[in-house]
Amino acid sequence: MTNYLVVTAMGADRPGIISKLARIASDCDCDIADSRMALFGNEFTLIMMLSGSWAAITKFETNFPQLSVGLELMTVMKRTSKHTAQNFVSRIEVTFNGQDKRGTMKKLTEFLDEHKLDLAALRSHAEVQDEDDIVQSEQTQNVVLTVNIPENIELETLENSFKELAASLSLDCSMRILQGIEIPELND
Repeated sequence: MTNYLVVTAMGADRPGIISKLARIASDCDCDIADSRMALFGNEFTLIMMLSGSWAAITKFETNFPQLSVGLELMTVMKRTSKHTAQNFVSRIEVTFNGQDKRGTMKKLTEFLDEHKLDLAALRSHAEVQDEDDIVQSEQTQNVVLTVNIPENIELETLENSFKELAASLSLDCSMRILQGIEIPELND
């Protein structure tokens, strides 16, 4: 039986960290089933899901803390099970762009909750447009939501709802189908 372990790690970014983490997974006979790495400021962040036998996962759980101390990483590990896919008819990507304002993410995620939509992934980034004049320049944001759509949701209506939400937040919005049912052309 395959066992799974989710590992998160964060610490100062420096060359070789990923190599050391991949090496310990391999040395413990674990496979890296999924992983994401990003830099936030000067901090390296990683989340990965390992798979392997019970003994392999236990070996990793035993050996990883020593490596993480040596690399000065903050870490969390949690056993899990394989993801069971829900019955969704479509997956969409919705992109919002515009002036960065406090509360935007709150409103976007509340919208998803109110419409009972499953958030599969979220990426957001804010940046100053004019680095030379930070006081005067506006910060812009880009938010990309990957959303799983259940059967009872009409995509054309949902697209209009996303556009209304974007307009209320003074953001530009675009939506594209990643898989599943196509959206009919809307009359603008």
